Amino acid sequence: MKKLISFYFIIIACASCSTNKTTRHELSLNGTWEIVRTGIESGLPAEYNSKITVPGLVDMALPPVQLQDTIYENSVYWHRRTFRIDNASSDVVILKINKSRYYTRVYINGKKAGENAYCFTPLYFDIKPYLNKSGEDNEIVIAVGCKNYLPDTVANGWDFEKIKYIPGIYDDVKIICAGYPYIENIQVAPDLEDEKLRVVAELKTGRSHAGLKVKYVVKESVSGKIVNEGVVRGIMQEDRNAISDFSIPMKNCRLWSPEDPFLYELTMSTSGDSKTTRFGMRSFRASSDSGIFLLNGKPYYMRGTNVCIFRFFEDPTRGRLPWDNEWVIKLHNRFKEMYWNSARYCIGFPPERWYEIADSLGFLIQDEFPLWTLGKENFAKYLGRITPEQLAAEYRQWMGERWNHPCVVVWDAQNESITEVTGKAIQLVRHLDLSGRPWDNGWAPPVSPTDAIESHPYLFSRYQQQKPSREGYLKELLSEIRIPGNDPNSHYPLPEGRRYNNPLILNEYGWIWLNRDGSTTTLTDKVYENVWPWAKTPEQRFEIYAKSLGILTEYWRSHRKAAAVMHFCGLGYSRPQNPRGQTSDHFVDLQNLVFEPNFYRYVRPAFSPVGLMAEFWEESVTGGTVYLLPVHIINDTYSDYVDTLKVSLWAGKRQVSQKTIKVKVNSSGKSIYDIPVEVPREKEKYILEAEIVYNGQKIKSIREFQVR
Repeated sequence: MKKLISFYFIIIACASCSTNKTTRHELSLNGTWEIVRTGIESGLPAEYNSKITVPGLVDMALPPVQLQDTIYENSVYWHRRTFRIDNASSDVVILKINKSRYYTRVYINGKKAGENAYCFTPLYFDIKPYLNKSGEDNEIVIAVGCKNYLPDTVANGWDFEKIKYIPGIYDDVKIICAGYPYIENIQVAPDLEDEKLRVVAELKTGRSHAGLKVKYVVKESVSGKIVNEGVVRGIMQEDRNAISDFSIPMKNCRLWSPEDPFLYELTMSTSGDSKTTRFGMRSFRASSDSGIFLLNGKPYYMRGTNVCIFRFFEDPTRGRLPWDNEWVIKLHNRFKEMYWNSARYCIGFPPERWYEIADSLGFLIQDEFPLWTLGKENFAKYLGRITPEQLAAEYRQWMGERWNHPCVVVWDAQNESITEVTGKAIQLVRHLDLSGRPWDNGWAPPVSPTDAIESHPYLFSRYQQQKPSREGYLKELLSEIRIPGNDPNSHYPLPEGRRYNNPLILNEYGWIWLNRDGSTTTLTDKVYENVWPWAKTPEQRFEIYAKSLGILTEYWRSHRKAAAVMHFCGLGYSRPQNPRGQTSDHFVDLQNLVFEPNFYRYVRPAFSPVGLMAEFWEESVTGGTVYLLPVHIINDTYSDYVDTLKVSLWAGKRQVSQKTIKVKVNSSGKSIYDIPVEVPREKEKYILEAEIVYNGQKIKSIREFQVR
């Protein structure tokens, strides 16, 4: 039976790479491979004792090649399989590994075809010289090492919260067969003002081609309807390379946005090759004058979350979920349910398929390179001797793979690192992106006024060392209007107290994490002990976590001091047992993507496109008085909001009072309404609710207090 399965696979593989010299064919090498683990001094193994599915990580091998609960070190993991192509004489035969780690070596038919130390960007290998004759079996071996195997001149993905650094071929693998002129890369740059698409294609000509030309076709991605087509002639060649730079009219084009993620596809063809890329007609830029982002020329507030995929790789319940297409689609749809329109792919890049899904479903992605070292002295400690030029080379590979994704709107060079290296690297590569996306440089200074800065105002972190004041933690933390801190203004301040005016991405806040089982983390043990000592059970902690996170979200959104508010974390890991973790996400059923109910109940409304905040921070109020309650209503949509605001006071399930007024909030605007609330004389616990309705959903801002 095994022989039949192997034979069937070879037949399918042959069919997909049966080719002539005048077109491109791609052969996927995803699927079952053999695998074996050796020491770092070993040569090509003679025997393989396990199986593994690619893409994946080496801990997924069956039987296991290693029982490991700590860091992976001093090993090489050899992956082997066979393939067959019908035309090994194609001008170009390239092996593309979308992403693998750590330090990749490729062998074809026992001969070394190349090596590459990059761990987070695509790897390309010319395998044509090593192939057997057309129609014959070829053996491919891909070896990946461990993190400690890397030279100190490449990024290694250091993360203070990871403990394993599991190696693997964690993205797609394929063979590209094509003829010359070979289309190496296509970059598209939408021009909405002039309704056109600039296209720059990099070609490898291999030899001189008289009258070199390129054909193009633009179609609607879903319907297949042709939008435009034509031929570009007179392309200049130089040293077996050529650049085709031209524009395509896109009259009456449909714009891409999270609310309408409309996609087109461009196919370019030469006499020997063809290549297709998807794109969206959209623009995105930072407005330093207003401190916000402009999507397609209009103000756009980002509401979102974070995905820490490399931390999730170390989650004990991860399995094959990151490569399960339906699961990843469902994950992003669950994010949509939370009213999120954006996400930071944080300290690491997920498989390429995630970006395709974000394009299709409509997400704005802050794409963060896996670099996090905190203090200045840590950069060399964790990243070694890496220079701006070396880092820029990795940035180039990253950008070239992503720049046609409409979902990718911010290049994020690093997370929370004090260094000059990343800023210098940004300056070396930013001109390559024809769309001019803003960059984020973590804790280091922004490189341009058109860039973004990110802020991580962890207000609750103070309670690791102290208890709240007598007036209560909400009053202590939220009674003043804060400009979000823990950003470049904090770590690289300008002289004379001046501030960077770049739009601010607030993509971490809270410091009140719980593991999925409701236990506290190493960072929040003392916080819960000092602030909520009565919260002894998981149920009590889940409720206070969700209520507090919802209030924080209302606060940061309603004061409009940030262009983006993105909660941390939508997908991470849970490590309640030793060695315990520091952060986590909100799933109680990871396989089925079920949110913890309190999180869904209290945090989801706080992210409503039309949202509100009851500006009430008191733990206790004197009975028999009138409290003037400011209610902030914000409108992230492009339509005026005209409806009703209801403010209710409850004692348990008994309604004490209610006031209702008509309200109006302009598109992309904000309004504040002062509502007098009569405080009862009875010394009881009360619940204050401010409520609006958005798209048929009740959106509430809830506060609890005691009458004294």
